[in-house]
Amino acid sequence: MALSTSFTAISALTRYRRRHHFNPFSTTSFISSSFNHISRKIQLLRTAASHCHTQSSPKMSSVTAENTKITAPYGSWKSPITSDLVSGSDKRLGGTAVDALGHLFWVETRPNESGRLVLVKQGEKEGDDPIDITPKEFSVRAVAQEYGGGAFRIFGDTVIFSNYKDQRLYRQSLSSKDSAPLPFTPDYGRPLVSYADGVFDARFSRFVTVQEDCCESAMNSITTIVSFDIRDESVQEPKVLVSGSDFYAFPRLDPKGERIAWIQWSHPNMPWDRSELWVGYISDSGDVHTRVCVAGGDPTLVESPTEPKWSPQGELFFITDRKSGFWNLYKWIETSNEVLPVYTLDAEFARPLWIFGMNSYDFIFDKDQKNLIACSYRKNGKSYLGILDAAQNTSLSVEIPFTDINNITSGLDCLYIEVASAVHPLSIAKLTLDDHKSKAVDFKIMWCSSSISSIDKSYFSMPEVIEFPTDVTGLNAYAYFYPPTNPIYQGYLEEKPPLLLKSHGGPTAETRAVLNLSVQYWTSRGWAFVDVNYGGSAGYGRGYRDRLLGQWGIVDVNDCCSCAKFLVDSGKVDGERLCITGGSAGGYTTLAALAFKDTFKAGASLYGVADLKLLRLETHKFESHYIDNLVGSERAYFERSPINFVEKFSCPIILFQGLEDKVVPPEQARKIYHALKEKGLPVALVEYEGEQHGFRKAENIKFTLEQQMVFFARLVGNFNVADEITPIKIDNFD
Repeated sequence: MALSTSFTAISALTRYRRRHHFNPFSTTSFISSSFNHISRKIQLLRTAASHCHTQSSPKMSSVTAENTKITAPYGSWKSPITSDLVSGSDKRLGGTAVDALGHLFWVETRPNESGRLVLVKQGEKEGDDPIDITPKEFSVRAVAQEYGGGAFRIFGDTVIFSNYKDQRLYRQSLSSKDSAPLPFTPDYGRPLVSYADGVFDARFSRFVTVQEDCCESAMNSITTIVSFDIRDESVQEPKVLVSGSDFYAFPRLDPKGERIAWIQWSHPNMPWDRSELWVGYISDSGDVHTRVCVAGGDPTLVESPTEPKWSPQGELFFITDRKSGFWNLYKWIETSNEVLPVYTLDAEFARPLWIFGMNSYDFIFDKDQKNLIACSYRKNGKSYLGILDAAQNTSLSVEIPFTDINNITSGLDCLYIEVASAVHPLSIAKLTLDDHKSKAVDFKIMWCSSSISSIDKSYFSMPEVIEFPTDVTGLNAYAYFYPPTNPIYQGYLEEKPPLLLKSHGGPTAETRAVLNLSVQYWTSRGWAFVDVNYGGSAGYGRGYRDRLLGQWGIVDVNDCCSCAKFLVDSGKVDGERLCITGGSAGGYTTLAALAFKDTFKAGASLYGVADLKLLRLETHKFESHYIDNLVGSERAYFERSPINFVEKFSCPIILFQGLEDKVVPPEQARKIYHALKEKGLPVALVEYEGEQHGFRKAENIKFTLEQQMVFFARLVGNFNVADEITPIKIDNFD
């Protein structure tokens, strides 16, 4: 049914047109001091943006301050940030690497190719197009621990990668054009065994990797560190090097191949709760014969070491959060088995280990053989780039025009960093350092996730960092608020914009203030948008992260409601048009907020959890005890599951679900859908064939975005959307 024939609410345009006169200054922008300046940084970012790929659509003209704005209801504005632009440009990175000749490689997602992941090499010469390495019938994606990561490794002129369809490891030549990938791991008929986070062992000419074996049980897989002889081109069985723990990550060999470091942890812990760093000594036969626990073995010391890495000189560095509660950089003194801090700061130098292959720091190639380390860290919602001299224990901050940094890869006299900011989408930037490796002398965008050059920057909403009081006296939480922004439109004088609050997934994760076209899709149409880092989020230290232990469904829900109330009380949004959305754990927070609170008027759950007990029974091994730590008792499992309290729901809900999701199985969405339908509430369920946990296909990303927009407009917003969107049928409404 078309929107024009099924829209039954009174249009806000009709309500306001008769009462208000035009006022070009009726809208106030709330811009954070962190972003409210016109400086060299912003100019550099705009220069950098010109390197992003262009769209074929014409660029819209800037609207000057002298032009008359159109007054129209919030939410009904026209915008050049289309759902096609959002879905087609929603590319992600799967890692970066540099070969011995200094060539940059990266893995990128292709939403228009059903989410296929492709290894790409930079052009041979300046201005040349990047070169696809991965043949069209392959996809570079690991699914170990369900979330994957660390799916490829380059050594010499060879790349070894995990292929998504069968999860086998393949070897492919980089020097031979049109080289066909060849498998060297067994074919189990189905993708029952997966590999991730592998490294080359030059001493024994082998590939060392984490292996997850689901042959006997998908719910209780066996994880080990194994090796494959890469001199043998035939298919071969792995040799087990390290076993006995529930989980492993970051197998890393020293430069001589004599020692191997790794991270391990076991149930009931997640790697950010408690983990251990071990070093094993490798015999002449290639076995690990002696092991030493470097960090995490002291039961009186709570820590979660991560990201071990050997320096070119053979020293072991790693990140841990011992004592201070913040992930800082440390090094191991082998002779005395001591751990010493390299640099301490109340900031996070690492992220939770959800995926393999994270690279928060790297060693800088230096002719003077100094232990110079390029690192990124998060403090108060912003990323910084630093260079540490490990020998002198000194640090130097490197100024770059970005506020968000993820992985760092060291190149020849340069760094390749994954960066973003409020005005620039996720990109790979090449940062050239001076001779002293102390400051950046040049940078260039090598890859950009979104094609933004067709969009006038005046359509971008700038985030305001807000700190708001929670319902616990003395404790505050954090969020990024994006006001409605459009150079052509403004709202009516007495109207406040509707609000869409997003609760991030994880829940041990962090939302960041980066240019996200899916956010700008809403704000450029007249919605206010807020992205909440509720208690339990990463990025603020262990104390903040631990707020959610035993309190999932309480702290996150209360913080989201407190944030919405804070914005209403601040006069920034309409308290009668508050909506909430979230995916995965954020979908659970959405459903719990709608079941147990009356703050929001409608919600959208993307592959969210409705039944905590069912989730515990059906989820994969990696997270099978995670929920116990977050929820606690059997009584809490029942009392915090929205499915058990359908009678408390009182507003419309739309659900989106991938049918191949193994993290949150489809039955979760179906149970809540049927229960709400039976109760008589407006509800809709959208299921996607071939999608897993998180949507990767452009057509599904587009459809999800559009249907959320029109669902909220019809049931809460009281306005017509400007876009031509055919709404799906809503049960108990249409």
